[in-house]
Amino acid sequence: MRKLGLIGGMSWYSTRTYYEHINRGVQAKMGRQASAPLLIESLDFSDMVRLSSPGDWQRASEVLADSAQRLEAAGATALLIGANSMHKVYDAVAGSISVPVLHIAECVGERMARNGTHKAALLGTRNVMVESFYRRKLIAHDVELLPPGMGYVDRLDRIIYDELIPGKASRQAERELKTIITNLEQDGAEAIVLGCTELEMIVDVDANVLPIYDCTRIHADAAVDWIVG
Repeated sequence: MRKLGLIGGMSWYSTRTYYEHINRGVQAKMGRQASAPLLIESLDFSDMVRLSSPGDWQRASEVLADSAQRLEAAGATALLIGANSMHKVYDAVAGSISVPVLHIAECVGERMARNGTHKAALLGTRNVMVESFYRRKLIAHDVELLPPGMGYVDRLDRIIYDELIPGKASRQAERELKTIITNLEQDGAEAIVLGCTELEMIVDVDANVLPIYDCTRIHADAAVDWIVG
């Protein structure tokens, strides 16, 4: 099996989820005694929460690129960035090393294309929902995305940063997400893309009114495919 590097800690709850999904996937393919050969560098997310200015994002790109270089030097043959929002600096990170970095939105777009899903709503933090760096990866796979409703953007950003990243998953947040998803179905969405690694804490991925594309699980599946070759 090939060794994989994970830039994590953004938040550590999502890193835990990646670790579990990847190891379960490797075990399913390689046998019950198998575990994934992983290198994990867990960053301090408190330094990179709610980045806004170009200077903030430049600093984040440098932090993640430095992490990627350390993981490559330690023997990683490919890398994951364990956060959807941090894929805004994907190009800088991927350009700083010689091994591939598996892009989360690219993995999701490929899965949606295989499934024939062509119209969806993207849920996540403000920058994921509103900016183009993530949306264009899905659109490139012939996926039409509903325009982000700013009311939903504000509510989701608050839930993610104020509740999920600190580790709280309230019943109220679950109800709010269920209402949002129901409304998006009425607006014409054929599927929901969970573009935040923590959202699975309050969304039932396997039993919902619409098909749910959980980016974390799909990214982890791509990691497993890489590891086992």
